[in-house]
Amino acid sequence: MKLRYFIPLFAAVIALLTGCKSEEEQIYLGDFKVSTSYVALDKNGGSTQITVNATDSWSFDTASIPAWLTVTPTSGSAGQSTISFSAEAYAGRTATLKVKCGNSTQEINVIQGLSEISNATCAEVIAGPDAKTYRVTGTVTGIANTVYGNWYMNDGTGEIYIYGTLDKSGKDGQNNSIAAWGIEVGDELTVEGPKTTYNGTVELVNVTVVKISKSLIKVDSLTIGGEAVAAATLPLEGGEVTAHISCKGDGINVSDLPEWLAISAVSSNSVTFRALPNAGGDRSTTVTLKTYNSGKEYTCQFAIAQAGAIIDASVAEFLAAEVGDTQYRLQGVITALYESDKQGKSFYLKDFSGETLVYRTDGFLDTGIKVGDIVELVGKRGAYKDNPQMVNGTCELLHAVTPVTIEEFLTKPDDKNTYYMVTGTISSLLGSNGKENDYGNLYITDGTNELYVYGTYSGWNAQGDARKYFIADNGIQVGDKITIIGYKDTYKELVELCNGVCFSFEKSDRE
Repeated sequence: MKLRYFIPLFAAVIALLTGCKSEEEQIYLGDFKVSTSYVALDKNGGSTQITVNATDSWSFDTASIPAWLTVTPTSGSAGQSTISFSAEAYAGRTATLKVKCGNSTQEINVIQGLSEISNATCAEVIAGPDAKTYRVTGTVTGIANTVYGNWYMNDGTGEIYIYGTLDKSGKDGQNNSIAAWGIEVGDELTVEGPKTTYNGTVELVNVTVVKISKSLIKVDSLTIGGEAVAAATLPLEGGEVTAHISCKGDGINVSDLPEWLAISAVSSNSVTFRALPNAGGDRSTTVTLKTYNSGKEYTCQFAIAQAGAIIDASVAEFLAAEVGDTQYRLQGVITALYESDKQGKSFYLKDFSGETLVYRTDGFLDTGIKVGDIVELVGKRGAYKDNPQMVNGTCELLHAVTPVTIEEFLTKPDDKNTYYMVTGTISSLLGSNGKENDYGNLYITDGTNELYVYGTYSGWNAQGDARKYFIADNGIQVGDKITIIGYKDTYKELVELCNGVCFSFEKSDRE
């Protein structure tokens, strides 16, 4: 992150006093020569221009141009160009624009009026305009990122998101500013920073810490069965965890607890919590402890987790579940591999009920697993930008599936534990009563050889009625091309591909 919105007052004043310079006075910014180091706009609105001499073609990073500022043009070629900046009336705001010239990226600072700091409540920040700099005091209610310093502040009038906390030297970036400042949930902070709104979330960006008042309540340690633990994780059978507390306020209060967790003992400096036996999947909660002093509330938090049973589920049931720590067991066919530099190796899994993305399963794809193989997964229901996926999963190969021709399949030995993928054109559809094809019994051909398929289902693990009507529901007919996964068996000298799972099908060009 960069300090996008805050410019010291002395720089703002210099910017306002700076006019266009002559060619000899132009300021060098790498491959750029600009006629002024800052672009100054009047608080009553209007426009101004600067002259640029570039050694190569150039363009602004349009994402760095705020909505309140109009820049024309946003790109140009080598040589001299005139760039215009304009904005509506505003008391004081700033922006840092990024412009790329050749292989380098430089910045141009824009200021309108004088950037004044306004004392405000969270509610006033929420109702106020973007780009305005505020000073706010509130309690840390949650920490989202410790490296960059992203956290939530609440002062009783509302809650805002702090996107970036400058370290003690005033720098941003990967400086672990939360640890550097010693910020914890429950602390009261006074910060300064400019407001922005991102996807509906009100933020103060790259804030400067003015003051920290530590919470009057703190969890010093956790014990289970008298033994100190770094994290409170209880077994499936249930158990107790004790939080040992330092409290300088008036008593200890506990916020609402989930039904599976209760308080079993309380003293002046500790609270013991009992978890009931867990018949479901993994579960966890954040416990909030409170105390009061002179009418003010102080808090601290710690997490309690409990292991749970692994829930056997279809893909559809997994997709319908909530994001959380519950472990699910899925089985299905790998339909596609997915890999990117940022997200690593992932794949898609499909059973009879649906398909899901399986996100990065600890090097499993490096074992040579491939599309068409049948696998078993255990992992948690996650999501990325509201798109469901399995995360933190482990994977086991159930059946390596070998692609073969019909001719090759006919020569294979009977084996219910060996699976093949076979492609052919449907030459005949059969049904139990000669009229309907409930279970997808059919023949496929490669033009020379013919193979009987005993059952064609929508996907792996189809049972009962889920095995029925796949052919009819998809309008599959004689002449269509189909790829099926199954094992070989022989019945009354008829070679069969049994319990077929449709991997894909392709309609013929018929009227």
